Amino acid sequence: MQAVSALEAVPPLFLIVAAGLLGLLVGSFLNVVIHRLPRMMEHDEANYLAELRDEPLPHPDRYNLMVPRSACPHCGHQIAAWENVPVISYLLLRGKCSACKAPIGIRYPLVELATAVLSALAMWHFGATVQALAAIVMVWSLVALTMIDADTQLLPDQITLPLLWLGLLLNLNGAFAPLADAVIGAAAGYLLLWSVYWLFKLVRGKEGMGYGDFKLMGALGAWFGWQALPALVLLSSIVGAVFGIVLLVVRRQGRETPFPFGPFIAGAGLIVLFFGADVLPLGLTFSR
Repeated sequence: MQAVSALEAVPPLFLIVAAGLLGLLVGSFLNVVIHRLPRMMEHDEANYLAELRDEPLPHPDRYNLMVPRSACPHCGHQIAAWENVPVISYLLLRGKCSACKAPIGIRYPLVELATAVLSALAMWHFGATVQALAAIVMVWSLVALTMIDADTQLLPDQITLPLLWLGLLLNLNGAFAPLADAVIGAAAGYLLLWSVYWLFKLVRGKEGMGYGDFKLMGALGAWFGWQALPALVLLSSIVGAVFGIVLLVVRRQGRETPFPFGPFIAGAGLIVLFFGADVLPLGLTFSR
């Protein structure tokens, strides 16, 4: 609370700019998380199975968010500090590796910019409050989850579960919703998609979504309360359905082609974070 009181004495524009700059730096780190966390999970699982079989570890070397140093995937050139400045380095390098001139994906600076803009927007929207700091953490988490799911169709527990528990802890004092509503929201959010999963599996004989989707919806329910679930479900479903139709028409992909649902849940979470659950003019939300 003392930290928040100190922030209240700082000019709002300074806080917004500072939040944006911090988001830019964190966005650079999120690019590492997005790339490495799924591989860390794969390595851990492969090593665990090898240990059970008393076989040599397939991945004996350390591999985490810090080790080894970032390198070009094409030539192995280790990224120098000056090549790792968010957005600026991409522009200076003209989107190419300084060693082999292989193209660097435009996604890297876009993730950094998106994280910066959303962090600044959270500070502007909530002001010098606990909600602003919490919202910035949510933004970082949802950006990472969106990109990981888009790449791998995974929503790692290492992010979804801390997000859920953080939402419940924040709402001990009603930061975003009364605690009782948050607890019900966490349970109902998880069970809602869990029920859809099993209904789809019984009817179609196959899985329609992953367990990570349940956990992410449960986490958003923990943050915003059960009253926000209709908006979260409807928004994510509508955008997901539109995206699926676009894939059918533009890419001529079949209806059986899987696509990640997590980004749409995350997008719905951001909409509710900034605009509230009453963003839908359809009477599908419940007043507290």
